[in-house]
Amino acid sequence: MIQQLTQEAITLLKKLIETPSFSSEEDKTAVHIEQWFQDHEVAYKRTVNNVWAINKHFDEKKPTLLLNSHHDTVKPNNGYTKDPFKAIVEDGKLYGLGSNDAGGCLVSLIATFTYFYNQPDLKYNLVLVASAEEESSGPDGLNSMLAIIPKIDVAIVGEPTLMNLAVAEKGLVVFDAVVKGTPSHAAHPNEDNAIYNTISVLQWFKNYRFERTSPVLGDVKMTVTQINAGKQHNAVPADVDLVVDVRVNDKYTNAEIVTILQKESPCNSIIPRSLRLNSSSIPLDHELVKAGIAIGRTTYGSPTLSDQAVLTCPSLKLGPGDSTRSHSADEFIYLNEIEEGIKIYIQLLEQVV
Repeated sequence: MIQQLTQEAITLLKKLIETPSFSSEEDKTAVHIEQWFQDHEVAYKRTVNNVWAINKHFDEKKPTLLLNSHHDTVKPNNGYTKDPFKAIVEDGKLYGLGSNDAGGCLVSLIATFTYFYNQPDLKYNLVLVASAEEESSGPDGLNSMLAIIPKIDVAIVGEPTLMNLAVAEKGLVVFDAVVKGTPSHAAHPNEDNAIYNTISVLQWFKNYRFERTSPVLGDVKMTVTQINAGKQHNAVPADVDLVVDVRVNDKYTNAEIVTILQKESPCNSIIPRSLRLNSSSIPLDHELVKAGIAIGRTTYGSPTLSDQAVLTCPSLKLGPGDSTRSHSADEFIYLNEIEEGIKIYIQLLEQVV
């Protein structure tokens, strides 16, 4: 059964690759996922472009484990030499947009859920959500499903981790900051040039260190990623706009980061865009983590953001593929990574559910 599910999962992934599904435009890939459930006689529901199902013998008295990955993609970059919307198999690799991020994870979790769907007497209920709008953190993604699906006690989020256990993930706060000065004609002296004032501000952001270091996620990472000022060559602008990207470890809440930067940064103003993308983690003594370690998987902290950020329960990021291939030109996943991924997912859950 596992071998057959694996081949069917690869076939589904090829269909997903060849069906464009940019964030908020996943309606056609949702149809392919619905067809899988129909073919396997799995009862399912669709909410906007999220397709979800619960195991056949769902019992409200039992805890519930969420299996989640997404079927939206970013847009292909200009570096592609292959058709991003053609599933091409070469040298054991399956090329195509979304193959690695996160199509391989998604079809592996769908196959795993299908394997357990009819089994009675599971210790955990299983809920599968093939979600939309992960790449854009949109309003109709996994966040919108949490009030619709059964209450979740723990989650596995499918993202490429080489099937190792990402036991924590950094959160994200993006800030819009302003450095002010005195506007003037470029020909006249000006000791309060906003652009020159920005030099010391940039140095502050480069050198600042948050005190608390996480043993799993390391330091909070703060990076100025955008700068904008001035409209004409002969006028000194009144202000400089900065965008600051802050990756938050599990020793701080996003709100704490805001308080610190608004108190200490040398900007005239610094305003967060959102506080909802928090860091996430799962205790190292959780039975999912212990089961993963028992079958030879290693643990680490992930610097990249996923739909874990919208969950309030303990969550584990785990999936086939390599995160370094995500959003790259000529994206691919090895076929044997999908085969291994399904086997490990099933092996892991057999010890837990």
